[in-house]
Amino acid sequence: MKDKVRRGGGRSQAKNDDTSPTTAKNSIDLKKDEDTFSVKIQGAGVEQFELQVHGFWLVQDAIMTLLSRDEVFPRSNLSLSLAGATLDPLSQMQSLKGFKPGSILRLTEEPYTAHSARLHLARVLELLRTSAPQDTLREGRSPSILDTITQSHAQDTTLQNGKNLKRSLSNTKTEVTNQDNSPEYLLPGSHERPLMALLPNSSQPETPSCVRDLSLSCWNPPPGHRKMQGDFLYITVVTTEGRRCDITSCPKGFFLNRSTEEVFDPRPAQSAPVSHCFTDLLCHLSPAFKQSFILLKNKFHLPPLEALPTPYHTLSWLGPPCSSRVHKNTFSRLGVDEQPAQAPDWNEELQAARDLPQGSLEERLQRDKALLQVNSAFVRAVTQGAENVIDGFVEPVNGNPEDPAFLWGGLFMSQGAASDVFGGERGRRAAQRLELKGVQAYSDIEGSQGLHTLPTAVVDYRGVRLSAQGLAPGIEGSEQDQEAPPASRGLLYGVNAGPQESPQRRCLLEHLAQAAKALSIQRHVVVSPKGNVVPLFTSIDAQGLVGADRRFYVLDVFRSFPADANFCPEALKEMEGVPVEDGNQENGQDEVKATFWPDNYCSDTGFPKSFPHGLCRLRPELLQAFIQHKHNHFSQIVREKLDENGGFEECATAGDSRSTSAVREACKEVGSISLIIFEMRFNPNIYSPGVKFPRTENESTNLQRRLLQEAAAFIITHQIPAFVDYCLENNEGPVDGASLKKALHHKGINLRYLGHVVKAINQSEDKERLRHILRIAIGEIFMRSTKRIFNNFVQGVDVSSLSAAVSHFLCCLLVPHYMPPSIADDMKKKSRRRGRGAGPSESTPWSTLTAAELWNMVCQDAAETYGISDTLGTGPNHLVEQYGLQKLSLLREFCLKTGIQLRLKDYFLDNQNKAPLNPEDILNIFPVVKHLHMPIVDASKAFRTAQISLQKGLLDQAYEQLKEATYLYGRVCDDLHPDACYCHSVLARVAFLKGKSAEARSIQLKAVVIAERVLGFDHPDTIQQYALLAVYMHAGGETALAQKCLLRARLLMLTVHGEDHPYTAALDSCLGLVMTGSQSEQYLKNALKLNTSFFGATNLHTALSQHLLAQLMCSKGDYRSAMAHEKEALSAFNSMFGEDHAQTRCSTEFLSTITKQAVRVERSMRQAGPECIEQTVECLTPTTETILEQMVLVTGIRKVVQSDRFQEYKLKHKERKAAVAKEVIESLLSKASASERASKDDKQTTNQEKESTKEAAMSEHTEAEEKGGDNEPSGEANDVVSVSSDTGDAGGSDSPTDEETKDKQESEGLNGEINGGTETAASPSVLKAMTWADVVSKPVVANGPAGNVSVVNGGLETTQNGEPEE
Repeated sequence: MKDKVRRGGGRSQAKNDDTSPTTAKNSIDLKKDEDTFSVKIQGAGVEQFELQVHGFWLVQDAIMTLLSRDEVFPRSNLSLSLAGATLDPLSQMQSLKGFKPGSILRLTEEPYTAHSARLHLARVLELLRTSAPQDTLREGRSPSILDTITQSHAQDTTLQNGKNLKRSLSNTKTEVTNQDNSPEYLLPGSHERPLMALLPNSSQPETPSCVRDLSLSCWNPPPGHRKMQGDFLYITVVTTEGRRCDITSCPKGFFLNRSTEEVFDPRPAQSAPVSHCFTDLLCHLSPAFKQSFILLKNKFHLPPLEALPTPYHTLSWLGPPCSSRVHKNTFSRLGVDEQPAQAPDWNEELQAARDLPQGSLEERLQRDKALLQVNSAFVRAVTQGAENVIDGFVEPVNGNPEDPAFLWGGLFMSQGAASDVFGGERGRRAAQRLELKGVQAYSDIEGSQGLHTLPTAVVDYRGVRLSAQGLAPGIEGSEQDQEAPPASRGLLYGVNAGPQESPQRRCLLEHLAQAAKALSIQRHVVVSPKGNVVPLFTSIDAQGLVGADRRFYVLDVFRSFPADANFCPEALKEMEGVPVEDGNQENGQDEVKATFWPDNYCSDTGFPKSFPHGLCRLRPELLQAFIQHKHNHFSQIVREKLDENGGFEECATAGDSRSTSAVREACKEVGSISLIIFEMRFNPNIYSPGVKFPRTENESTNLQRRLLQEAAAFIITHQIPAFVDYCLENNEGPVDGASLKKALHHKGINLRYLGHVVKAINQSEDKERLRHILRIAIGEIFMRSTKRIFNNFVQGVDVSSLSAAVSHFLCCLLVPHYMPPSIADDMKKKSRRRGRGAGPSESTPWSTLTAAELWNMVCQDAAETYGISDTLGTGPNHLVEQYGLQKLSLLREFCLKTGIQLRLKDYFLDNQNKAPLNPEDILNIFPVVKHLHMPIVDASKAFRTAQISLQKGLLDQAYEQLKEATYLYGRVCDDLHPDACYCHSVLARVAFLKGKSAEARSIQLKAVVIAERVLGFDHPDTIQQYALLAVYMHAGGETALAQKCLLRARLLMLTVHGEDHPYTAALDSCLGLVMTGSQSEQYLKNALKLNTSFFGATNLHTALSQHLLAQLMCSKGDYRSAMAHEKEALSAFNSMFGEDHAQTRCSTEFLSTITKQAVRVERSMRQAGPECIEQTVECLTPTTETILEQMVLVTGIRKVVQSDRFQEYKLKHKERKAAVAKEVIESLLSKASASERASKDDKQTTNQEKESTKEAAMSEHTEAEEKGGDNEPSGEANDVVSVSSDTGDAGGSDSPTDEETKDKQESEGLNGEINGGTETAASPSVLKAMTWADVVSKPVVANGPAGNVSVVNGGLETTQNGEPEE
């Protein structure tokens, strides 16, 4: 174990895992996770402390956890012993003999090797290099500034280095703030956008200097005779006192030798100790180092979420305000940062991680963690390699200047060949992106352990796109191997593989067939260039081979998804009736193929049409939605056919051919590739240029052309309208280009349809309500076209001119009439400052670009790509005036897309001819990497299961499942993952709904930190996480912190998008609730204005805004305005729900209360008479609980939904019970009549019994109805409050129809089932206990003296945390 600590491991190598309770359904492996032991740690020069270990841990896991503890760090090369026996690192803790809770484990110092000694020095440097906040920005990483926002002791507070986040927040929990006023730039209507407020400057002192210099000695490396005596390294240290010390590294540790700068004497100095830890020796040699080292360890200790490195680099587009390095790199000459001599085999590491066992939960967690670690290390290597390659530090390995290939650090990097078939440069970039998507698709297939793909990434840097892959085994070989037939080279599958037969090929074909089924790829036959008929399970470019490691690999999968017929030249030729060259002809004559487009589709939409590149493919999300649409159509046709032939039940029970015929007809009509079952697959080679099919495939290829044309039309006819409807109904829609891209991709819509999205919005009747989506779409079109122009622009710029060229490009982009200054004048100014002579006055090519030329090129690219011509106008001012776009938002989008980092300062972008940026403002250009996403399987499954439980209304069960999911995310990725952020956020919401507001606050703190570090400090999801945190803080009485979080969210919202957005209304509503004074009214009025403009007057959001304003006016004593606003809210409820609805009744009651109070106030003022000059108006003030519940509704933690299915179910349920009771009565009556015929003598007695039996049956029927009514939920629960988990629609189950449904099932699971359609329902207790009416109504008026606080929303049926009172 002593050599297993990786370089730079330190505290980021491990962290303490917190166990969480699990549900009863969990496997035995999860139950083992609850077995924790508390043991005592001694030895190795550390004070005794306790450590919590898990029974399933290996000993090496415990050691890695120990090495990250503050008591041990930075010590390394340690082992554990129990009762004097050294423990095997690969043994499980629970299997150790004599191991029990309370055992004493001793840390033992193991001898160093040359490698482990360097690793130990790396750990020491990790501590000495503890980064300051500015270092995080300087490295281009997104910082976490939650601690800064929540500080209250100074206005200019910044990142609290070294202080625990939880402790700092708890210190401010009881504060009473006087700063209820928000800054002017955050008030509604302000156009000021200060960037300095986004990332406040750090006021904390710099890292204390422990040593002046630390480097390898001039006598290093040790000579041979000293190496044989155990000397590893010679290190020179210059202490802060000015003393120069030469230190020797040996197997026992480190000691001071007698060498000086002039004399080499490696003997130990007199009375010099040998220290196993390097810092122990430095503390002995330098008292100043000891003092600074103690301060360093105590002060700069960050929580794990802030200290652990993120798996992938999250770019910060803003850098520190000062570009110069604050301190020199003291430790760069120690040599531990140098690249290893042997490059890693990335493919072998990835495949070895994929081949790890998956039998138990613990094995799967270890496998997922290994995959994530390997992939993140691979991405870091790709980032470094791209910088070295494009900066010119790596020579190409081939002689092709148009397609250079590079080998660096175990990576194969290339630009790819530009093919005219695919569209030149844009086709090359599209092929690289699609190759990554194809590799991702094959990697995500469950159960495909036998089929492997290479580690792949795509990186954009300085306008160049590089593809990076790990080296495939067996690809490299001699020239003789290259001349051998394909089979001997390992090529087993592909259009050029040739006919061959072997067990390996059969095995590979089985794997490819399974993958084709998972990816909905149809097996098909093509004609090879040699004339052979080749069966394929993939696209025609794909190749399958067996490597030297005996693994099967599939390569070149960039055309794995079917073509988009809307942008295929072949489809355009078919539509125009032009003969298409194909393999389906006789005597060499071309044929005209039939088209299958919907009626009038081509004339109405303008599709199909050409595109700048020929690799337009459909997204997998679109294929899934299209298949589901086809399946619904298939089911409808089958039911209609069966209804025509006697009904569904009769045909199903008859067992004749009617059912089979109906299925066959339905399969043929929807285009199923099978005529006996519904099965939808696609041929990726249809509409591929140069691909020929044999005539025997005519029917199949025609069917595939039909499916692809229908799928392409499905985007226009269904998906884009569905996206528009989603944006109309949701106030949490897209905020910037990234969120718009995510929303479109979720619907399966490619970004090349942005022009059609703009067209659909412009033609919509609700264009004004969709103006924020139109604004984002126009901005995204503009930025993507600008990025393509910038890529070509920056490729021809020398490294020495990059800053000047980038600033010049941005000035031309943002300033309408910008005229660049002459290069000669600029050179003269620089030479005058430096005291040198004037340089050459020739202008460089990039400096001749003007604003008009750039704008024309951007507009031309947008017209070619997105089909819009006049939409962008004549300059940036048109975008600002016509669509409300912010130049600051455009600048942010451009930097995030290109990797540019700007200096943190306030930029004035409204100048019409003056440059807002200069070269000194361009701090850096970072590579932008697109990489594979490694799934966290078990955690994702637990998260999805929890979401299903939420949809069913099982709040307690969902709570336990979410805790399990967060635990699993923590085990694999230390919670630093986007999915872990969303999981924590949903868990916080559920915990809050369960009444655990303190726990919700603690969990949400993690969610905010994760969002800032993993998604970005200004990501749209980070904005939402801040708003949710404000609610939970307000629930705990931390009103001041809630205000700061909401103001932070509003600042980010204004920077990213602007004020004109529906979610700004939600933030303003919350700010109006927590703020006081005139600003509260400003925020609430702005929220009402935005909600009215986006949702209309008859909408829940608008009605709630009206009520909040009425409530505020009541608290101010302005009852006339309060009545006006509440009347508008009542009118909205009448329109939405009707007069008998609970919300309408409660709003009516609240309006009546306001009216009575207004009359009472008016009467008191009249009685006072005109002589009374000062008259205090009695006010109605809402309670803290009322404000909290209203914030909960505004932020979407609970949502009011209306379900008509509930009333339908109640009606059917009562009818069913009545029918059963009627059958019982008829049965009893028939028995009574039979008894009458059998015994005539007892006629009178029988009649009496019959009457009594009838009465009893009727009473039984009445009791059953009453009992059923009691067991059913109240009718007022029809409009329930639901949990918003941001998980999308997962579909809800229909109401139960079985006559044997039990009362217990009705009471426990009914509410969740009937309300699980489009909203996530809360648990039944919450459904009945809390409604919107309870929040906005039932006021209690206080008749006390003026100024007393009155309760507006008294009489709630629930407690503050939402739990029902018994």
